[in-house]
Amino acid sequence: MLVIRPALPEEIGTLAAIGLSAWLKGIAPLVTETVATRIAATNPFLPFLQELGPRVVVAEIGGAAAGIGACECNDNTISDIWIAPAFEGRGAGSALIGALEAQIAGRGYAEAHIQVAVRNERALQLYRHLGYRETWRKVLFDPILETDLEKVGLSKLL
Repeated sequence: MLVIRPALPEEIGTLAAIGLSAWLKGIAPLVTETVATRIAATNPFLPFLQELGPRVVVAEIGGAAAGIGACECNDNTISDIWIAPAFEGRGAGSALIGALEAQIAGRGYAEAHIQVAVRNERALQLYRHLGYRETWRKVLFDPILETDLEKVGLSKLL
């Protein structure tokens, strides 16, 4: 059974490990080895989860945390969807996006936004499958990843 719920303080380490494992699979191949090593060593998901706390939503499958999602700025932009590689393809990403869309609508917005690296094809395919449409495409410098990435912005009417 798939459950969506708020993150709990006692599971921050587990959730940070999920975020990092998903990042290593989907984003690390797009950056230099130096950056990937730094991210793996510092795990920026720890302070992210500590800061956002229960604003992070968790997808749980069979009692195990399978993925996390968030609207970091508490607006209409989905900033984070990270699924543990072992749980990919089991509905966690779709469920997290649905829960975040409900939160966005509850804040009074009629449209949700998300952006993704063009080369993160699996995520881009999911967002399109869920009804998101491309609104822009450009190369952006990511200061954390220390590289230029071609990104796509997508939007969906709620």
